[in-house]
Amino acid sequence: MWDHNENQTESIIGQAWTGRHVVLLHCTTHNEFIALYKSFHAPIEPPRYNCAETLAQLFSIGYHIHAITPITPNQIQYLLVL
Repeated sequence: MWDHNENQTESIIGQAWTGRHVVLLHCTTHNEFIALYKSFHAPIEPPRYNCAETLAQLFSIGYHIHAITPITPNQIQYLLVL
């Protein structure tokens, strides 16, 4: 059974994984973190309030930006792939 309340931001660095992983990062245009959505087994660290720091963490894990999309005039979505 799938748990809809699963904590999606739990750190899982150090666990083995295979395949591709996707992270959607939503931020304001003022560098503030809004939300992070990820594929089930995607390795991440807990997001920071500062969006640039969250991106830096994802880059250090090995993610690459695949696309950047404006959601609203004040919100940006980053699509990162590992």
